Amino acid sequence: MTLSEKAAYLKGLLDGLKLDTEKDEGKMIAAIVDMLGDVATTVTDLQDVVDTVSDELDYIEDDLDNIDDYLMDDEDDDDLDDEDDDLSGDSEDEEDDNYDFGDETLYEVKCPKCGEVITVDEEMLDEGSTTCPNCGEELEFDDTEDPEDDGEDDKN
Repeated sequence: MTLSEKAAYLKGLLDGLKLDTEKDEGKMIAAIVDMLGDVATTVTDLQDVVDTVSDELDYIEDDLDNIDDYLMDDEDDDDLDDEDDDLSGDSEDEEDDNYDFGDETLYEVKCPKCGEVITVDEEMLDEGSTTCPNCGEELEFDDTEDPEDDGEDDKN
């Protein structure tokens, strides 16, 4: 039973007892039952507010977790890319990785000037070039196939 239901029950008992509210004891009991009804309403309103705030905090926590995961993934990827570059022995103008996300294939290209890893898609490759967002270097893509790299596109 909720507080509001309990307060209503007490009010019903008070009405059922047919206490004389003209006497001091009857006035006192009637005032207490009215006050309990007001307290029950206030507590119910406060519970609603607390539930709403709690839900909003859960949403904020989820958003912060997503942001944290995103930032930590970027930092982890940067650390892994740096380690891979040191160990791989590949030249800086070759493709680092390619990923298949459904219908769209993305490629990572390292800028020969600043070393920034840039993700490009098929559309950018078709355009033939792009600009490094870090240093402004113009990166050109050759769409001819090279037999040495198994048909993958070269990137400068």
